[in-house]
Amino acid sequence: MLPISIPPLDTAAAHAARERIDQLTKPVGSLGRIEELAERLAGMHGGLPPLYERRAIVVGAGDHGVTAEGVSAYPSEVTPQMVGAFLGEFAAINAFARVARAEVFVANFGVTGSLPQHPRLLDRNIARGTRNLAREAAMPDEHVDAAIDAGIRVFADVDARVHPEIVALGEMGIGNSTSAAALICAFTGADACEVVGRGTGVDDGGLQRKQRVVADAVERVRGADWRTVVAELGGYEIVGLAGVLLAAAQARVPVVLDGFIVSAAALVAQQIEPSALGYCIAAHRSRELGHAIALRHLGLVPLLDLDLRLGEASGAALALPLCEAAARMVREMKTFAQAGVATANAQIEA
Repeated sequence: MLPISIPPLDTAAAHAARERIDQLTKPVGSLGRIEELAERLAGMHGGLPPLYERRAIVVGAGDHGVTAEGVSAYPSEVTPQMVGAFLGEFAAINAFARVARAEVFVANFGVTGSLPQHPRLLDRNIARGTRNLAREAAMPDEHVDAAIDAGIRVFADVDARVHPEIVALGEMGIGNSTSAAALICAFTGADACEVVGRGTGVDDGGLQRKQRVVADAVERVRGADWRTVVAELGGYEIVGLAGVLLAAAQARVPVVLDGFIVSAAALVAQQIEPSALGYCIAAHRSRELGHAIALRHLGLVPLLDLDLRLGEASGAALALPLCEAAARMVREMKTFAQAGVATANAQIEA
């Protein structure tokens, strides 16, 4: 695995931002979580945060052999078809990215089908889909490092093109909610019935099959080290996105996490370098059952709760304007002294 060194958050910059925020022309704390976000962004940046004019969205794509167990309402052929939709700019993430003024890149970490060449397709394919995690390890041990390294290189590719000031992560992969649920159960200790949801919309029978598959696979890795857990249960796009996250944190670039599957990638990154989570922002709480459990384990509080469960970085894209709003607040608002506005204490003294 390529070396990763995550710089510490700048606590002095975060403290200075908080002091300025408390002096702005508003009651202290009146902008709630936006104030907290601005303070965190200052700590990540090492000073007042920029306006995040250069924004990138990375959608990791991969296929999953576990679909053979009937755990998804859609066939694997949908993965490359949706990648084509992202590149054609007519999917949900493209519509939301236009609102957020962000450029969408698709990283192929393990799609089974052929994909067309495209300037925004970053081809870092490790293998054509994982094996069936219900019956064997999802990937060989050596593919764990290969997928993490692929993610690190994807961030380097994006950085060379747009030098992003902020990155949002999303995913596409039929069957990946099964892999993500298994990883979340393994790393948090939660039971399958608490984590496994309907994903693409499976019926009751599909949900029961999915819960059984996850419970059995997690039992197989009980007590194993993180690398074994990832090899047995992971997906190439999930592990690849963990590499993107680590590389972005190393570059002090804030990482906006999408939903359930991306939270599993963050759990993988946490196993490798826990300090990387200091550069992560949870965009939203998914409607998918176990997302709240994963977020609690990561120590992240989501910005939004909109009942989303699409993936594609759709929720992460919607959170990007909130990051800009937090930055503009701390940069562009005047303090009481600068604006010549009387403070509450001054009014009392008068």
